[in-house]
Amino acid sequence: MLEPKVLMTIKDLPLLAKTVIDGFLNGFNKSSIKGPGLEFSQYRSYQPGDDLRWLDWRMYARSDRYYIRESEVETSIAVRFLVDASASMAHDDNGIKKIDYARFMAAALAYLANLQGDAVGLYIFKEGDLFSLATKPDPRHLQRLYHHLAQIQPSGTFTNPAHYKELFAGTNRKELLVFITDMYQTDGEISRLLNSLSAHQHEIIVFHLMGQNELHFDFHDYGTLEDLETGETIDINTTQSLYYRDKLQEHLNKTRTELTGNGIFYRMINTSQPLDEALRSFLVQRNKSRF
Repeated sequence: MLEPKVLMTIKDLPLLAKTVIDGFLNGFNKSSIKGPGLEFSQYRSYQPGDDLRWLDWRMYARSDRYYIRESEVETSIAVRFLVDASASMAHDDNGIKKIDYARFMAAALAYLANLQGDAVGLYIFKEGDLFSLATKPDPRHLQRLYHHLAQIQPSGTFTNPAHYKELFAGTNRKELLVFITDMYQTDGEISRLLNSLSAHQHEIIVFHLMGQNELHFDFHDYGTLEDLETGETIDINTTQSLYYRDKLQEHLNKTRTELTGNGIFYRMINTSQPLDEALRSFLVQRNKSRF
């Protein structure tokens, strides 16, 4: 398992992405995941006696390992990665910030998409603005995506809805949008973004990142919490734990219901979870929900 703290020691983002996906694919040797885009056709390690016609030479060229591709659907799509880089994504849980987990996840999934010949693009929401890197399928473009991911420093608030129209510029085809966020919003701005994307018939995946300390109200000896975006503070004590957990579960259930009701795939991720395990469980859940 690739623990987040171990990934933090890998300073080269392309190497990190390759490491995560190599381990991830090995874990899928006996899987039955098949389909387009990130629901890649099944890969398994080459075994003596396998028909060489089904070797995936592109995978070999990039990973130096032999894989057999068992495909039901051959297709390529455009995959856009939308990363929330507002100040709340600097939330730290035992040395792991949400933005780091988001960076690792986007890099690994972009590597996987590129392996399959999918075009990848990047959109970063921070300080009320929007950075965009258009979708392209070539490996050099993937390196540019890694570079911009590595430079992200969370700050400010989420992007002004006026910028959302940039997401739809230059394309009339359905795309896969992977949104990595903590779902922190002050005036429904993230909900409006997702509603806009859903209205354009794009397929949307939302990874909702939560720290272990947030989920279990485990802030050790801290007596005060500060909102990273507004600067507001609130005093806390252990007697509030049960009330907090109930309200959090209510919030998570409401978020899941609203998104899935709009046809959006939703997955809450604990940032203490090994990344390859999180991706594997996500694809299994997504595959079951579609068949």
